[in-house]
Parts: sequence; structure tokens; C-alpha cells
Amino acid sequence: MSGLFDSDTGYTTPMPSTDKQNTIANGNSNASTAPATGRVGSIDAYRGFVMFLMMAEVLALAAVAKKLPDSELWQWLAHHQTHVAWRGASLHDLIQPSFSFLVGVALPFSLASRHRRGEPLWFSLLHAAWRAAILVFLGVFLRSVGRPETNYTFTDTLAQIGLGYFPLFLIGLGPPKLQWAVLLLVLAGYWSAFAMHPLPSGGFNYAEAGVAKDWEHNATGFEAHWNKNTNAAWAFDHWFLNLFPRQQPFMNNEGGYATLSFIPTLGTMLLGLIAGGWLRAPTPASRKLAWMAVAGVVGLALGYAADRFGLCPNVKRIWTPSWVLFSGGWCFLLLAAFYLVIDVAGLAAWSYPLRVIGANSIAAYVIAHLFRGFIRGSFHTHLGQDVFRVWGEAYEPFVAGVAVLTVYWLILWWMYRRKIFLRV
Repeated sequence: MSGLFDSDTGYTTPMPSTDKQNTIANGNSNASTAPATGRVGSIDAYRGFVMFLMMAEVLALAAVAKKLPDSELWQWLAHHQTHVAWRGASLHDLIQPSFSFLVGVALPFSLASRHRRGEPLWFSLLHAAWRAAILVFLGVFLRSVGRPETNYTFTDTLAQIGLGYFPLFLIGLGPPKLQWAVLLLVLAGYWSAFAMHPLPSGGFNYAEAGVAKDWEHNATGFEAHWNKNTNAAWAFDHWFLNLFPRQQPFMNNEGGYATLSFIPTLGTMLLGLIAGGWLRAPTPASRKLAWMAVAGVVGLALGYAADRFGLCPNVKRIWTPSWVLFSGGWCFLLLAAFYLVIDVAGLAAWSYPLRVIGANSIAAYVIAHLFRGFIRGSFHTHLGQDVFRVWGEAYEPFVAGVAVLTVYWLILWWMYRRKIFLRV
């Protein structure tokens, strides 16, 4: 791969193309795309936007908001750069669903490219399995940095995508009816697994689960089947993760994240697979926009209704079926918005900074996870300890983040200009 979520390989971005190539609809809302060879610039820009949100964690908006408690603006910004405690969503919570969704969007283009090259099916399957394994390995590796031993956890974004990628590839070989059928099976099956898991008994050890019995975000009644670290996915991890060597037995994940979330994450990727099929179809752009808009609204409505009426709470951390629908609805709408502006209206120039990031997504992901402290420390070493206090102490974390984020982008821009792309 040359980056994450490619529309040629299924998970990365190929060599940068010109704006003319990216604008496949040429501003005509009734034009048909050229699915065999055309670039869909909206995919590249959406990918870059998602990666930017992830990289922008260095802006430390919550740290500034803590020092400015009376500022409604900074409190709002901090909320949308922080994961919600359990139920509901912020903008930050839409990053990982967008990662997963875009993997699915890219797959139809990948399969078409492999077919045009005459690649044997056995080789495609082998490559898909290899890619899945590498993604899982990268996820475990990044979560182990700075630890005394390998941290065998599979809740990292890359690991979750890797666990579901090979099944996604197999499903992508089938017709749309199969994709819809598997999606329904995934949602219903995962919902049933949680709904049938017994609730904690009177003598349940909540300390072992790492959550208080009276935690403010615990639900009661039927919805309690999806409470933090007392659910079916937590029970699985309590067994599964202790099969790996560890300094201490695994008791719980502090954030409530779970390995089995890769199953409903596959559902999110299937929604993307369906969207990618629509984008490749030789149909008018206006129809594609209508399909994505309707899918977005329906997904939001169903996800909200399932949460509102107590059928299934909207929880990103355990990727509930209602979250698949709710976050998937946002993903459809975001893709439709990028598609309308870039591929239909032909306004692509503004997205260049995003495409620079999206073209080397693996590099962006690794840089953001490994080099933050090094880059910030280098500023302090060469420019002094007070270099980021130009606006006062309260804004120091934000100013430092802007400096680090700028370095991130300049590294990616240098790689982009020289056509250097990390591959898996």
C-alpha cells in the first residue's frame, strides 16, 4: 500500500493524480463517472480530512479548555476533540468509523484494478490475508511502544480493521445482495450476543471490571446488557487476552474497548463497500448523491431510534449495532458532501492539503503515534522552554500543537512531492 484506504489497492492511496483526473464528473450533476480508470477525488479528500482530525489531537484543545473554564468556545472545541465517556458521540468519535468506512469504499476500486491487471484470484486472496496480518501487527506494535513487553491488545484502529479486512475482501467478491445480507447478519448477530449475555449477579466483582456499580453512565433494565466491562465482549476478552503472555492477568480495558468490536466494525466497512459500489456504478452523479444522502439520513434515524427507544444504546467504544448505523449515516453524508463539492462541482483545489495527508495515510498514522514527543522536544531544545508561550500559559498546549502539526504536514508534503509512499 502507498497509504491508508487506497482506491486502487483497497486500503491506500495511489500516486497523486491531477485535479483534472480527480474531477470525474466535470461539474455536471447528471454526468456518469468513469469507474474503470477515473479517480474519485472525494475519497482522497475525505481520507485526508479524517487523518487530519486524528493528527490534530496534538492541538490539545481539552488542555486549553481546562485552563479557560469560562470559555464556551473552548469547551465546545474540547468536547469535539474528546471521546464521550460512553454513550453518544462527538466529532472525535467519528474518526475511527470513517477509517473503517473508507476501507470499504476503496475495495470495489481495488477489485476492479486487480481484475484489469488479470491478477489470479489466489494471489489476490493471499495479498488480502497478508495485508490483514500486517495491519493487526502494526496495531499491536503501536500499542506496545514504551511498554516493558508486547501489549497484546487488538482494539487499535489498525488492528480492528485488520481483523475484519479478509472477510470484507471475500464479501466484496460477491454481489450487492450478499453484502446487504451479511450486514444484516452482523448487526442482528452481534446485538443478540449482547442481549443474551447474562447481566451481573448480586455478587459480581465490579472492581475486577474496573467500573463502579453506580457509575453515572451505567444503564438499567434491558440496556444494561451493553454497560461498560460487564458485557459479552468484555467476558470474551477476559478469557481471550489472558491466553497471551502478560505481566499481570488481563482484568479489563480502562476505556471499555473490546477485541470483538471488529465484528460490528466489519458492518461499518460493509456500508463503505456498498457506497464504493455506488460510486463505481455507471450512473448519473445526481443519483449517487441521492443514494448516499438517503442512506445517511436512514442510518442516522435508525441508529438514533434504536438508542432512543432502548433497543440498543449508541456506544462507540463497544461498537454497538446502533452505532454502526448512526456513525455510518454520518459517513455517508460526509462522503456525499465531499463528492458534491469535489467531483460534481469540480472544486478540488482547496482540498490539496487534505490530499497530501490522505496520500500517505500509513505514514501519517505512524508519525502521529511515534514522533509527537520527539518533535515537540526538538522545539524546546533548539528554541527554548518558553517557545510556545507567546500567547500566555493557557494557550501553550495549543501553540505547541500547531507547531507539531505543521511539522507533520511538511513531512508528508515532502514525501508527496517526491512520490514516497509507505506500502503494506
